[in-house]
Amino acid sequence: MAEKRGESILNVRMFGGFALDWEGKAVTGNTRSGESQFAYLLQMVLHYREKGVNRELVEQVLFGEREIDDVHHATRSVVYNTNRKLKAMGLPDAHCIQQRKGVCLWTDAVPVQEDAAEFERFFREAEDAADPERRLELYLEACHCYRGEFLPAQTGILWVAREARRYREMFCECVKAASSLLKEKRDFERLLELGVYATAASPLSDWETVTMEALVALGRYTEARKLYDDTVDLYFREQGLRPSPRMMELFHRLGEQMEHRYAGLDDIQEKLSEENGTGHGGYLCSYPVFQGVYRMIRRMMERGGQSVYLMLCMVVDGKGNTLEEGHQLDELTKKLGEAVLRSVRRSDAVSRYGNGQYLVLLVNTTLESCAIIQKRISASFFSGRRRMGLQYYVNAVICQPDGDGVSPVSGEWRDMQAFTGEEMSFAGDRK
Repeated sequence: MAEKRGESILNVRMFGGFALDWEGKAVTGNTRSGESQFAYLLQMVLHYREKGVNRELVEQVLFGEREIDDVHHATRSVVYNTNRKLKAMGLPDAHCIQQRKGVCLWTDAVPVQEDAAEFERFFREAEDAADPERRLELYLEACHCYRGEFLPAQTGILWVAREARRYREMFCECVKAASSLLKEKRDFERLLELGVYATAASPLSDWETVTMEALVALGRYTEARKLYDDTVDLYFREQGLRPSPRMMELFHRLGEQMEHRYAGLDDIQEKLSEENGTGHGGYLCSYPVFQGVYRMIRRMMERGGQSVYLMLCMVVDGKGNTLEEGHQLDELTKKLGEAVLRSVRRSDAVSRYGNGQYLVLLVNTTLESCAIIQKRISASFFSGRRRMGLQYYVNAVICQPDGDGVSPVSGEWRDMQAFTGEEMSFAGDRK
């Protein structure tokens, strides 16, 4: 944020972290000061500088439930020390924080420009703007003011959590409104920039869909496919989630819109083949591709008598419970995927479904063979000495156009091992 009309302005950053800048010099913003009463008081008074902060709120944030003989005196001491520190850091001797009638106020003698206030100002102006071009520019200005969560290090404080939620919702409205206006203009380059920025400013909020839509519209299919794969992997790893319906819709649209130059059948067939077609193990694919393979297999079963089974493999603890998210589960998920791919045939399709879960589509096999495959997976997976286990669920896939495609023929197995270095025993029976 720049200074105005030659004035010295205290620039205040609240999004993505707390920082103050006075005449080009950082006043505060490191982790240590961000956890101090000095920072807590400044954050409240600067953010609510228009009307001031009620002393009760200040005391609650500064001292919490601690028993203090004279809390008003303690508050005055914090205010005095904060003013003294601000003066030592180069701000004018203007008693920046003042107390009047039970309210803490910021002095008018030191102008302030706060990113959160600028964000809200642009947002309100955009809502009121009649001209679509002006409205778009204001929404984009607002979006670029938002550089991350509001005071992310203090989200345990009630007033901060409330404001963080409010700004997050406003940012969501900004991105949606700006995206809509850019799509109307068919300005997909700027839509791409917006999607990338929104994803960085608010991770795990599904803004990758904006980026992917822009890439598909621009015909940048290779980048769109890579973005999809990276996003699926990230959401599985961080939250154990499948792609959102919107992301799935865009992925399918990507397949429909891909255009290629004229080519002969031999060239097309070569491009359709796997790059590592000589490799071993199952065919690892993304969930939408797996879904397409599953549906195609069901249709093919109308013409033949194939026996197909759908298997779910999942990591559990020694008691059969799902594991909590974390680094250990990430490692075990990767290890399970490697074990599954090594244990099934090249004709079997494999897809990661959730954190610690893999789906396998087993073609031309039997329910008894499924148990053998599961033992192979367990033998490949188990190593080390931690107590861990695998659970397996199996359903037969049947040709049933009017039904759900799953037969009552099913099985469930559990493999548990204490990692003692002894030979693994099959500890669960088919149900």
